[in-house]
Amino acid sequence: MITLLSHELANPEPGRATVLGRLLDVLLQEPRCRWRPCDCLVLQVDSRKATVSRTPQQIFESYLYAGAITRNADALAESFTPDGVFEAPLVPAGAAFPRRLVGREEIRSAMAAYYEQPVKSERAPNLEKSGYVLHTTADPDVFIAEIDTVFDGDGDDVAVSLVQIFRIRDGKIARLRDYFAPELMA
Repeated sequence: MITLLSHELANPEPGRATVLGRLLDVLLQEPRCRWRPCDCLVLQVDSRKATVSRTPQQIFESYLYAGAITRNADALAESFTPDGVFEAPLVPAGAAFPRRLVGREEIRSAMAAYYEQPVKSERAPNLEKSGYVLHTTADPDVFIAEIDTVFDGDGDDVAVSLVQIFRIRDGKIARLRDYFAPELMA
């Protein structure tokens, strides 16, 4: 990891100019990037590319926003590596929600089909009452999300608890195992 300050971006040392040029290209093409000249950046740099590291919280929140909040299959699929794997081991075979998807394109198409189905419940997730805790592990490429989602009802809220295990590669989800009770999601 390398930390670059804004003055280093403006006046790079010899030999760093190519990497910094690539970094600026990445920053300018990334619509979610909110970099300002006064910011400090943490980078993973190798001889082939420069990528902006994302924290587990950033990865989780962008995945959550793309999937559960906006139901955007394209954005969800882009959260994964090209060979990423999405698994929901507790979902029975033949259920509407996919049990196992391999590859970004399969994730995109299967989740788009799932999101096109009518929502079976009038209950909406209440983001004010819902919450999550992220747990880091001894492996820096693995983190666990412990989630409690509360769905508003007619006087009686329904809480759904779930656990997700994320394996990350190059700032993207390489494997996600989503453990929830599928009967509570219907």
